[in-house]
Formats: sequence, structure tokens, C-alpha cells
Amino acid sequence: MIKLRLKRFGKKKEASFRIVACNSTSRRDGRPLQELGFYNPRTKETRLDTDALRQRLDQGAQPTDVVRTLLEKGGLIQKKERPSIAIGKAKLVEKKEKEKVESQKSESE
Repeated sequence: MIKLRLKRFGKKKEASFRIVACNSTSRRDGRPLQELGFYNPRTKETRLDTDALRQRLDQGAQPTDVVRTLLEKGGLIQKKERPSIAIGKAKLVEKKEKEKVESQKSESE
């Protein structure tokens, strides 16, 4: 299976990443099949090779979670609501409702 993942490079404590297509069993910094983009987390700079990325996605390549968010921000794939995020939002809503009820009780007293 082909994965779209980040390959680390750069100095110590000043990492930058390349977005690469590689075999799922290969090492993180091993030889990639193809380099598809660049991401610098310090400056939030992202460069994507859109044509090559679309081609790999059409072939069935699976992006990792971080690469998926970068592709969503770049507009290459539709934003997908993940279950863990939905659960977190539901808990947030419940917490706000409890705080609202508690504040109403304290105002009435």
C-alpha cells in the first residue's frame, strides 16, 4: 500500500518536512517513490505539487493524519469529520450547557 507521509529533514531542533509517497513498510526517512511537497511547521509554509498529489490519491494512496490536514487546508480533499473530533465537540457542548445552567442558578439566588 502506498502512503502519503512526512519525511523529516533539516537541522536538529529546526525540522522541516517533505510530503512523500512511499511504501507503507518503508522507514520514515527511507527512499520515497516520489516527493510531492514541502511543509515547514515553524513558518507554516506549505508547498504542494497538486497534480502529482491528485494522481497519487486517484491511485489509492492513503495519507497519514497530518498529511490529510495539510491537504484539507490546501483544498485538495474535502474536510472529513473524524469521530474523535466529533466526540470532543460533543463534550465541549455539554460542558458549556452545564456552565450555563450553573450560572443561571447562581444569578437566581
